[in-house]
Amino acid sequence: VQLQASGGGLVQSGGSLRLSCVVSRIMFSHYPIDWYRQAPGRERERVATIDTDFTTSYADSVKGRFTISRDNYQDSVHLQMSSLKPEDTAMYYCHTIHRGRAFWGQGTQVTVSP
Repeated sequence: VQLQASGGGLVQSGGSLRLSCVVSRIMFSHYPIDWYRQAPGRERERVATIDTDFTTSYADSVKGRFTISRDNYQDSVHLQMSSLKPEDTAMYYCHTIHRGRAFWGQGTQVTVSP
Protein backbone atom coordinates (compact mmCIF):
# COMPACT_ATOMS: atom_id res chain seq x y z
CA VAL A 1 0.00 0.00 0.00
CA GLN A 2 1.32 3.43 -0.91
CA LEU A 3 -0.03 6.83 0.03
CA GLN A 4 1.44 9.96 -1.54
CA ALA A 5 0.46 13.26 0.05
CA SER A 6 0.94 16.69 -1.49
CA GLY A 7 -0.34 20.24 -1.42
CA GLY A 8 1.16 21.66 1.76
CA GLY A 9 2.81 25.04 1.94
CA LEU A 10 3.05 28.39 3.67
CA VAL A 11 -0.11 30.47 3.91
CA GLN A 12 -1.23 33.49 5.91
CA SER A 13 -3.83 33.24 8.63
CA GLY A 14 -7.29 33.14 7.07
CA GLY A 15 -6.01 31.58 3.88
CA SER A 16 -6.75 28.25 2.22
CA LEU A 17 -4.89 25.16 1.08
CA ARG A 18 -5.96 21.92 -0.57
CA LEU A 19 -4.14 18.73 0.33
CA SER A 20 -4.24 15.63 -1.84
CA CYS A 21 -3.41 12.00 -1.18
CA VAL A 22 -3.10 9.44 -3.94
CA VAL A 23 -3.43 5.83 -2.79
CA SER A 24 -2.17 2.84 -4.73
CA ARG A 25 -1.95 -0.94 -4.48
CA ILE A 26 -5.30 -1.44 -2.77
CA MET A 27 -8.93 -1.48 -3.92
CA PHE A 28 -9.22 2.18 -2.97
CA SER A 29 -13.02 2.43 -2.90
CA HIS A 30 -13.17 -0.26 -0.21
CA TYR A 31 -11.17 1.70 2.37
CA PRO A 32 -11.87 4.58 4.72
CA ILE A 33 -9.13 7.21 4.53
CA ASP A 34 -8.08 9.64 7.25
CA TRP A 35 -6.05 12.78 7.51
CA TYR A 36 -3.96 13.23 10.64
CA ARG A 37 -1.64 16.02 11.69
CA GLN A 38 1.25 16.40 14.09
CA ALA A 39 2.65 19.66 15.35
CA PRO A 40 6.12 19.84 16.96
CA GLY A 41 6.02 18.57 20.53
CA ARG A 42 2.46 17.32 20.21
CA GLU A 43 0.86 13.96 19.59
CA ARG A 44 -0.49 13.04 16.19
CA GLU A 45 -4.21 13.77 16.02
CA ARG A 46 -6.95 12.75 13.61
CA VAL A 47 -8.29 15.64 11.58
CA ALA A 48 -10.88 14.09 9.27
CA THR A 49 -12.13 10.75 7.97
CA ILE A 50 -14.08 9.77 4.88
CA ASP A 51 -15.66 6.34 4.81
CA THR A 52 -16.39 4.10 1.85
CA ASP A 53 -19.97 5.42 1.69
CA PHE A 54 -18.63 9.02 1.62
CA THR A 55 -19.67 9.64 5.24
CA THR A 56 -17.34 12.19 6.81
CA SER A 57 -16.27 13.09 10.33
CA TYR A 58 -14.06 15.85 11.67
CA ALA A 59 -12.15 16.87 14.74
CA ASP A 60 -13.97 19.62 16.62
CA SER A 61 -11.07 21.98 16.00
CA VAL A 62 -11.58 21.93 12.22
CA LYS A 63 -15.35 21.53 11.84
CA GLY A 64 -16.79 24.11 9.52
CA ARG A 65 -13.35 24.99 8.11
CA PHE A 66 -12.04 21.76 6.58
CA THR A 67 -13.75 19.49 4.06
CA ILE A 68 -12.61 15.98 3.18
CA SER A 69 -13.59 14.38 -0.11
CA ARG A 70 -12.66 11.36 -2.18
CA ASP A 71 -12.46 10.50 -5.86
CA ASN A 72 -12.82 6.77 -6.39
CA TYR A 73 -11.94 7.11 -10.07
CA GLN A 74 -8.57 8.67 -9.35
CA ASP A 75 -7.95 6.81 -6.06
CA SER A 76 -7.43 10.06 -4.25
CA VAL A 77 -8.57 11.91 -1.15
CA HIS A 78 -8.53 15.66 -0.72
CA LEU A 79 -8.62 17.94 2.30
CA GLN A 80 -9.82 21.46 1.55
CA MET A 81 -8.70 23.73 4.37
CA SER A 82 -10.13 27.21 4.74
CA SER A 83 -9.94 29.96 7.36
CA LEU A 84 -6.57 28.58 8.39
CA LYS A 85 -5.16 29.52 11.77
CA PRO A 86 -1.59 29.45 13.09
CA GLU A 87 -2.59 26.53 15.32
CA ASP A 88 -3.26 24.48 12.15
CA THR A 89 0.49 24.49 11.50
CA ALA A 90 1.61 20.85 11.42
CA MET A 91 2.77 17.99 9.26
CA TYR A 92 -0.31 16.43 7.67
CA TYR A 93 -0.48 12.70 6.93
CA CYS A 94 -3.00 10.56 5.09
CA HIS A 95 -3.68 7.15 6.56
CA THR A 96 -5.54 3.92 6.02
CA ILE A 97 -5.65 0.45 7.50
CA HIS A 98 -5.16 -2.61 5.31
CA ARG A 99 -5.32 -6.16 6.71
CA GLY A 100 -5.03 -4.82 10.25
CA ARG A 101 -1.93 -2.75 9.56
CA ALA A 102 -1.73 1.03 9.46
CA PHE A 103 -0.24 2.71 6.40
CA TRP A 104 0.84 6.36 6.31
CA GLY A 105 1.77 8.80 3.62
CA GLN A 106 5.07 10.63 3.89
CA GLY A 107 3.47 13.83 5.18
CA THR A 108 3.08 17.31 3.78
CA GLN A 109 3.93 20.41 5.82
CA VAL A 110 1.35 23.11 6.40
CA THR A 111 2.55 26.36 7.93
CA VAL A 112 0.15 29.17 8.76
CA SER A 113 1.70 32.54 9.55
CA PRO A 114 -0.07 35.02 11.87
